Amino acid sequence: MEKFIINPLLNRDTLPSFSKIKHDHITSAVDTIITENKQAINQIELNSADPSWENFVVPLEIIDEKLSRVWSQIGHLNSVVNSEELRKEYNKNLGKISLYYSELAQNLKIFTGFKNLTLKKNYSKLSVIQKKIVNDELVGFKLGGIDLSTKKQNTFKEIKSTLSKLSAKFEENLLDSVNAFNLHITSKDILSGLPTNILKSAQLKANENKKKGWLFTLDFPTYIPLMQYADNRQLRQDMYYAYATKASELSNKKLDNTSHINEILKLKLQLANILGFDDYASMSLTTKMAKSSDQIIQFLNNLARKAKPFATKDMHDLEEIGARYNINKIEAWDIAYLSEKIKIEKFNFSDLDIKNYFPKPKVLNGLFNLVRRLYGITITRAKTDVWHKDVEFYEIHNQRHKLIGQFYLDLYARKNKRGGAWMDEAISKFNFNGFESIPAAYLTCNFSSPSRGRPAYFTHDEVITLFHEFGHGLHHLLTDITHYSVAGIKSVEWDAVELPSQFMENFCWEWSVIKDMTEHVDTKKTMPKILFNKMIEAKNFQSGLQTLRQVEFALFDITLHSSYKPASGKFLAHLEKIRASIAIVKAPNWNRFPHSFSHIFAGGYAAGYYSYKWAEVLSADAYSLFEETGIFSKKIGNKFKNEILGRGGSRPAIKSFEAFRGRKPKIDALLKHSGLTSR
Repeated sequence: MEKFIINPLLNRDTLPSFSKIKHDHITSAVDTIITENKQAINQIELNSADPSWENFVVPLEIIDEKLSRVWSQIGHLNSVVNSEELRKEYNKNLGKISLYYSELAQNLKIFTGFKNLTLKKNYSKLSVIQKKIVNDELVGFKLGGIDLSTKKQNTFKEIKSTLSKLSAKFEENLLDSVNAFNLHITSKDILSGLPTNILKSAQLKANENKKKGWLFTLDFPTYIPLMQYADNRQLRQDMYYAYATKASELSNKKLDNTSHINEILKLKLQLANILGFDDYASMSLTTKMAKSSDQIIQFLNNLARKAKPFATKDMHDLEEIGARYNINKIEAWDIAYLSEKIKIEKFNFSDLDIKNYFPKPKVLNGLFNLVRRLYGITITRAKTDVWHKDVEFYEIHNQRHKLIGQFYLDLYARKNKRGGAWMDEAISKFNFNGFESIPAAYLTCNFSSPSRGRPAYFTHDEVITLFHEFGHGLHHLLTDITHYSVAGIKSVEWDAVELPSQFMENFCWEWSVIKDMTEHVDTKKTMPKILFNKMIEAKNFQSGLQTLRQVEFALFDITLHSSYKPASGKFLAHLEKIRASIAIVKAPNWNRFPHSFSHIFAGGYAAGYYSYKWAEVLSADAYSLFEETGIFSKKIGNKFKNEILGRGGSRPAIKSFEAFRGRKPKIDALLKHSGLTSR
C-alpha cells in the first residue's frame, strides 16, 4: 500500500519544510487552498445579512492567512533559489492568485456583510482596532472595484492579472540580465588598485567556470568595490555600462524591459481611471500618509533645495581631485573611484580599512545585544529546514523566556538569487480561536560570502543594510497585535513602513554599539576609537549628492505616476527632465536606470518611492528622543517597542509616532543627521 505523502506547502503544523518543497507541489497547493477558501467564502456569505465579528470577519482573516502563508513560501523561493522549473510554476499560478483576490475584492455579498456590520447596534462595542480593520476592508473594496459595472469589473480583474505577470517578467528579465553578464580578464595589469579579497573572489569565479584569470559579475559585492578601487578607467566604464544598461535594449534585446515599463504604466493609469481617479498616484495615495502628489513633490523639492548647495560643493571636490588624476571631465563611472580617493585624503581611511573590522559573528552578536538592551529580548541560533546551506535560523525570546518570534537570515549573494536586500513575512501573528501563532520573517541580503575558512567581513554600508532590514523584521516580529489584518507591518501606511528600519540605522554610528561589533581580520583587535572618529567625520561625506540622488528617484516615480502620459512611451525623456532640474552628476544618455528600477515596476513602491525620505523624517525625529535621553534607555526603548513596533497597523502611523514622540514630526533631526545644516 502506497504511503500518503502530504504536500509540504500545506503542512501548517510546523515551520516550512523547504528542502521537501518541489516545483510540482506548487500548483497542487495553490489549487487546494483556493478551492478550500472559495468553499469557506460561500459559507461566510450566508452570514452577510447578520454578520458579527466572530462569524464574519474572523473566518475571512483565517482564509487570508492560509493562502498568504502558502504563497509567501512560493514567492520567497522564487526570489532566492530561482530556477526554470520554479519560475514556470510560479508564473503559472500568479494569475490564479491575482484573480482570486480580485474576485474577493469585488464580492458584493462580502462587501455588504461589512457594511451591515457597521449598521448593527452592537457595532459600537467593537474595539478601536476592530473598527479600523472593518474600515480598511471597506476602503479596500472601493479600490478593488466593488462599485463598478460587471463589464468594468471584468476589465479591472484582467488588468490586475496582467500587471502581476508583467511585474514578475520585469524581475525575471533583470535577474537573467545580471546572471548573463560576466567580464573575463586575463591580464592582471588591468586590475591595478583592486583589493586582494576582490581579486581572489574573481579568480575563484573564473576557476569555477573553468577559466584562467579573473571573472567579474554585476552582483553588488563585486561591482561596488570594482567601481571604488579599479585604477583602469576603461574597466570602470565597461562595468558601469553593463550595470547601467542591464535589462534594456542595449544589453540583451530578449531581456529588454522597455515594453514592460510602458505596458505597466499604461495599465496602472487605466486601473486608476476605471476607479474614477485622474492618475495612479491619486489612487495609490488613498491609503498613504501623504495626501497628494503635489504635497510629495513640494516635500522633495524642498529637500532638494536644501541639499543642492552641499551637492555642488561635493561635485567641486570631485572635479578638483579628478584634475590631479588627469580626469578633466568627470563621468558617472569616475564618481565612486574619486570619492574613495577624497575619503582617503580627507579622512585618512578607506572602506577597506573599515571592512577589515566587521566579521559577521561579531556584527550579529553586537546587533542582538543592542536589541536585548533596548527591548529585553534574547536572540539565539536554532535549527530548522532551510532553502540553502548558507541560511541561518534564529529564535527570539522575551524576558519571561517565551518564544515570541523567529527569523531566517540569508546574507550572501549567489547565482539565481534576486539582488538587493529585503524583509518579508513568512508567518504573521494572529490569534484564531485561542491559538496564537509565532511570527516568522525572511531577512535577505546580498553580501560577500566567507572565504578561505574565514567568516564573511562586511563593509560599514553592509552593516547599515543589515540593521535596516532587521528593523523591518522587528516591526513584523515584535507586534503586540493579534488581529491578523493589522499585525506587524500589515496595514501600515506605505510611507511610514520604513520608520523602524531607518531608525535602526542610526545605531551604526554609535561608538558604544560599534566597538563591540568589531574585530580585525588579522590582529583580532577592536576597532580603535580614532578610526571610528574618522568614520564619524566622514559620516555625511557627499550627503548632498546622495540626497539629490534619492530625490531624483522619488521625483521620477511620483511624477511618472501623476503626470506622465504613457501613450508617449518616452519615460526616458521624462527621467531626463527630472535629472535636468535636480541632478548635479549627469548620467550618460545611454543610462537605462528605469529598466532595473524594481521598486516601482516589480515591487510595491509605485507612487511610493518618496516614502524612504518621508519616513526618514519620522525615523530621525524618533531617534532624537534616544539621543536626548540615552541611546540605551530601557524606558524609551520600551516606549518605542510599545507605541511603534508593537502597534503594527492597528492605528494610523501618525498616531503611533505622536504617541511615542509626544508631538508631530519635525524635519530638523533629518537635516542635522544628514549634515544638511552646516559643514
